[in-house]
Amino acid sequence: MAQLSVRLRRWRGLATATIAVGGLVVLAGCAAPAAPAGEGLAPLQDWDGIVADADGQTVNLWMYGGDDQANAYVDDVLTPAAADEGVSLNRVPIVDTKDALNRILTELQAGRTTDGSVDLVWVNGDNFRTGSEASAWRCEWTQKLPNMANVSSADPLLNSDFGTPVNGCEAPWSKAQFSIAYNSDVVTDPPTSVAGILEWAQAHPGRFTYPAPPDFTGSAFIRQVLYSEAGGHQNVPADFSQEAFDEASPDLYESLQAVAPFLWREGDTYPADSDQLDQLYADGQVDMTMTYGPASLTKLVADGVYPSGTRVLSLGEGTLGNASFLAIPANASNAEGAMVVANLSLSVDQQVAKADPAGWGQFTVLDFDALNPAQRQQFADLPQSTVVPSFDELSRNANPELSAEWVPAVNDGWRTQVAAQ
Repeated sequence: MAQLSVRLRRWRGLATATIAVGGLVVLAGCAAPAAPAGEGLAPLQDWDGIVADADGQTVNLWMYGGDDQANAYVDDVLTPAAADEGVSLNRVPIVDTKDALNRILTELQAGRTTDGSVDLVWVNGDNFRTGSEASAWRCEWTQKLPNMANVSSADPLLNSDFGTPVNGCEAPWSKAQFSIAYNSDVVTDPPTSVAGILEWAQAHPGRFTYPAPPDFTGSAFIRQVLYSEAGGHQNVPADFSQEAFDEASPDLYESLQAVAPFLWREGDTYPADSDQLDQLYADGQVDMTMTYGPASLTKLVADGVYPSGTRVLSLGEGTLGNASFLAIPANASNAEGAMVVANLSLSVDQQVAKADPAGWGQFTVLDFDALNPAQRQQFADLPQSTVVPSFDELSRNANPELSAEWVPAVNDGWRTQVAAQ
């Protein structure tokens, strides 16, 4: 199990609060001024002035600490590069991104409007939405970053975060694609659709399962089945309404009820989280696993944690796509330094280093059409994986994420209509 700590788990760390934010919402309600996010902040200088003010600052980056690959990238690659820019980067490991947001909101409520202890947060999903509603983020700063010129302004994955418009309140950092991995030495005729996965599970009792919601990965799988049962993502409104849920959910739960007796342990129990599912796959107890960070699979195979035959299913209807971001709190003490770090994170060199499958192996947010030939060649020179297809292939027919309000409704329905059966 220890070896599985290298698996990309950031999406769980980033998004656990997407489905468990009860206390956080109450706190946000106490702290939130009735104003757009970041209103009242001093206007930003030009970039040269920001860089000058950033010199000598220490930036506290609060991020999920349970991913060894992410930690190593920040400590060994990004931090030395930030030092070359005159900024000291201090990684603050946390169990859950809501811990950072709780700290921000508590400090704002206490009147700490300019001297917050959090300068930069690795964030996405409902944490970003909740912070936006509480005016917790600095906004209108990303357009100041020179390296944003290499990010497509038309990329929908980077303009909206689980249904919440980004609006210059967070800088993109990585892309991800929900993926199902399988052991090709055992699964010789792999399914090519979500419906086909469920059919395969019924034909191979005990060899498939998924994590129980509210685990982030398990919840993503259920949303993928929701799209499949609806005949495609285009048939499910992105914005939540009870009417839309009532129309789309019956087929979803009927399908999951039907497959339950054929799952691992006959569906009487489910892996509590993606780590447990990964361990079942590593131990050969099931023949498939799933992840929102497929780039990490290459290293897991190379390290002998996963079977050498591990491959990623190619699903004709596509899969859920997502992105993670860096956000600056409205009360950050060192906002200029945080902007320098965010800009550095978008540099070609840093995006290439982060994409290296021998390291963190994350998909870039840069637009290749905006890069020159030499810069594109840096990405082309990265080692090619026999385990994971390119992002272009993985993201073909990518499905947009639903708004965050869908998540608790879908999870609660699973608990009462599938797990309780």
